[in-house]
Amino acid sequence: MNDNPNTPKSTRKNRRKALIKQFLLSLLATTGSIVLTFGIAAVIDYYKKQSDKREIVMMVMYDMYNSLQSIEKADSSLQQSMLMQLKIAEDTALFKTMKFKISSFVPRIDYTETTERIFSTNIETINTVGNVLFTESVAEFYRARQLYKSSICDSIAQRITDNLPFRTLKGTLNFDYSFDAILSCELLNNMQQIFAECKQMMNISDQELDSYRSQREQMEKILSEDEEAQRSKREGIIELDKKLNEAINKLNLE
Repeated sequence: MNDNPNTPKSTRKNRRKALIKQFLLSLLATTGSIVLTFGIAAVIDYYKKQSDKREIVMMVMYDMYNSLQSIEKADSSLQQSMLMQLKIAEDTALFKTMKFKISSFVPRIDYTETTERIFSTNIETINTVGNVLFTESVAEFYRARQLYKSSICDSIAQRITDNLPFRTLKGTLNFDYSFDAILSCELLNNMQQIFAECKQMMNISDQELDSYRSQREQMEKILSEDEEAQRSKREGIIELDKKLNEAINKLNLE
């Protein structure tokens, strides 16, 4: 809009200021809207990444916790086996009743490698966690877990299969657990320390881990019940088909 030449200079000047002010306010509002939009998106993305990170970390810690529980049982079974050997050596009459018991204390650890594969081979997962020291500590834990299984559990099971030591008193007493027990103690202690360090590193409390574990166990229980229901249903169908075939065969149909 052109200024009227007859309009006083002060009025024209005020009008220009008003137009400039309006333009600046409009520009500021537009810029603020853009910044706010992208700012909200960035905040949402940040909290989503933090949530994903926490879920991955808790999943790994839960897997480590369960592995330690299993390894602690295996470590205990080694010591109990040695105690039974001592009792039998002190009273050989116990051999007949205890040889079956000692064979049941073969150390075993139960775990799946699902979480390990997800965490160790997926670069996006590692990047989401964003903590190199945590990643390296977890990898060390998993290496120790595999070493425990191969060097202790699998090794003892193979020696028992090859030599069948518990058939005789001499074989039972001469079966040497000492090296395995010492290695078990060292590996277990190392893995417990790694677990504790990872908890501290990622600021995870015992209460938080217990809460997550309860949720996972409840979910796994539901899945297990669903699988059992499906298995029962399949068996019912197979049994029904079997009875149907038997009934048809009795009819001797051409």
